[in-house]
Amino acid sequence: MSGDWGPVVVAVVLFVLCSPGLLFKLPGNKRAVEFANFQTSPISIFVHTIILFGLVTIFVIAIGIHIYSGFFVLKTSS
Repeated sequence: MSGDWGPVVVAVVLFVLCSPGLLFKLPGNKRAVEFANFQTSPISIFVHTIILFGLVTIFVIAIGIHIYSGFFVLKTSS
C-alpha cells in the first residue's frame, strides 16, 4: 500500500521557491519586484502566501499531479 506523494512534493517545492526574498520579493522595498535580496516584510509574506496557495491549488487540484511509489501520474477525467 503506497501513499500519494504528489501534493507533498508540489507543496514543498513551491514553498521553497515562493519564499519571499529567495528568488523574488513582491512587493519590494524600492521597486515593485526585487530579485534575490534575501529580505522580507509582512506584506510580501502575505502576497507570497496567496501566490503559493494559488499555485498549489492549480498543480494539485486542477492539473492533478500524483506520485505513487516513484511513478509520476497525471489524473485524467474520464
